[in-house]
Amino acid sequence: MEQEKQESRHERFKRLASKRTNEILEKIRILGNCSNKSSYEYTEGEVNKIFFEIDKQLKLIKAKFLGGKRERFKL
Repeated sequence: MEQEKQESRHERFKRLASKRTNEILEKIRILGNCSNKSSYEYTEGEVNKIFFEIDKQLKLIKAKFLGGKRERFKL
């Protein structure tokens, strides 16, 4: 039985990151369906709360990728 070529860490990252990014983008598109005023009722505050949380999570995850590149606060 032939052993499959070992996937490199970079290849694994690209495969998983692409798959997971596409899944997230699809979920965002589906969330957009909730904007249909003929089917749903919502307030501007509720919409702001949704996007505030999405923005917050994106910033946290981006910081993980950038690692120690963030400036620290100093007085």
